[in-house]
Parts: sequence; C-alpha cells; structure tokens
Amino acid sequence: MSTQIPLATSTATGELAGTDADSVTTRRAGGRGERVNWPVTIVLIICSLAILVPLYVTLTMAFKTTSQAVDGNAFSLPAPFSVDGFVQAWNLTTFPRSFAISIGVSALTVVGTIILSSFAAFAISRNWNRRFFRWSFYYLLAALFLPFPVVALSQVKLTGLVHLDNPLGVAILHIMFQLGFSVLLFTAFLRSIPDELEESARLEGATTGQVFWQLIFPLLAPMSATVGIFAFLASWNDFVMPSLITSNPALQTLPVLQQIFQTQFSNNYNVSFASYLMAMAPAILVYLFTQRWVMAGVTQGAIK
Repeated sequence: MSTQIPLATSTATGELAGTDADSVTTRRAGGRGERVNWPVTIVLIICSLAILVPLYVTLTMAFKTTSQAVDGNAFSLPAPFSVDGFVQAWNLTTFPRSFAISIGVSALTVVGTIILSSFAAFAISRNWNRRFFRWSFYYLLAALFLPFPVVALSQVKLTGLVHLDNPLGVAILHIMFQLGFSVLLFTAFLRSIPDELEESARLEGATTGQVFWQLIFPLLAPMSATVGIFAFLASWNDFVMPSLITSNPALQTLPVLQQIFQTQFSNNYNVSFASYLMAMAPAILVYLFTQRWVMAGVTQGAIK
C-alpha cells in the first residue's frame, strides 16, 4: 500500500506536468503559427481608405484659403491655416437656424421611433400566436423594401393637404420609415425576456401599462439606444425627404442647404467643405461616442 501511493502520485504529477508542457507548447506554436488573412485585410484597408481619404481632403480643404483651395492640390496641408471658410459657410447657410431645425427633426424622430416601435414590438411579441399581430409584423417588415422615392409624389401631395409640408411632417415620415427595422430589432430582443417576469407583475396587480413602463421598457435600454442611434443618423443625413416635403426654403435642414454650394458657390471649395464638415460633425460625434451601444445592442438581440 505504501508503495502504490508514491507511484500514483508520481504518475499524476507526470500527467499534469505533461499537460502543462503540452498546453505551453500549443500556445507558443499557436502564437508563431497565426496567419494573416490577407484577402480580408486588403479589403478592410481599401474600405478604410475609401472613408479616411475623403475625410482627410474635407478637413484640409475646409481650413484653406480660397486661393489654396483652387490650386489643384487637394492633399496639401493648409498654409496658412484659415477659418474664413467656416465664417462664410455659417452666414450663407444661416447655420444656427438650420442646425436647430435639423436637431429638432432628428430628436422627434428618435423619440417617436423608440416609443412607437417598442409599443408595436411588445404587442407583437406577446401576441405572436394571433394572426393579426403576426401579419402586422410581416406588414412592417415589408416597409423595409419600400424606398421613399417610390412613394414620394403621393407623400408630397398628402402632406400638403394636411398642412404637414414642414419639418414636423418630415419627422413624422422619418418615424414611419424607421418603424420596420426598429420593430424587427425590438421584437428579437423582447423574445429573450421570459414571460414569468410579466406574470409575476400581473399577479401583484400591475396593469399592462405598468408592466411595460416599469418592467419591460427599462430592460429595453440597450436596444433603445441602438434604435435611437440608427434613427438619428438616418434622419440627420437625409436629403431627399426634407427637400421634397418642406415647402418653405427657410425651414430646410442642413443637408438640403448644402446644395447651394454645388451651384452658385461651386468655386468656393473651402467654403463648401467647411459647410460639409459642420453638417456632418454632429453625426460623426454621435456615432463615435455611441458605437459601443450600437454593437452591443445588435449583438445582444441577435444572440438572444
């Protein structure tokens, strides 16, 4: 008995040592044997350059003088450094007013999209066995394949008849066209929330409204952030819908006002690029500070 214990101990120790040695060897071999997926890397580099190069040109052109902007060398650095383009763009586009209109339209779009799409997704996910709710979900998904230019003329006519040919009408249309995608995201997320949570709340006397606002809606925070970011970017960057719907030129959004630099002021490249930079800066900042919520919300909804 006394001879078997040391043998067993030594055998176990040898096995553990061998396992540790094999794992270390595997890790080292794996570290040296890692291969770069060159096709994917090259594609990513090309896609990155397709974004970074125009952004670099926009930055350099915006801070150049008028004479530097037309010298034919778009990649040169500004010398001297000038902000005259921003001053002129600020005045030509009445930037404070157009910026406030764009912010207002985007804010209404974000709030309306989150509230309406979460309402619809909650009703659909909890009544999926009923034909009406199931077909309502398919109906909303069908809107994803209906671009605005297809129904543009009818929308222009209808908004004019009900006196919504203004930024408010643009925000309402933005909400309607965002519902399909947003309901899809919310529905996928809601199916991961167990029904037992709602049943326990109803046993304590909670109504449907209380269940949604006090229990379900706080749980939707990650997906609400994702939906809100997508809605903001889509609304802020939209050009076609505001240009067709809004009848008063003084109430146009920033992307629409950029059109003046492609006609009357087409030679003032520094002013044009300064205006473009001011218009896209909010969207870039919003995405940079909220991209982690976008990825987390989409991944969380997809996995669950």
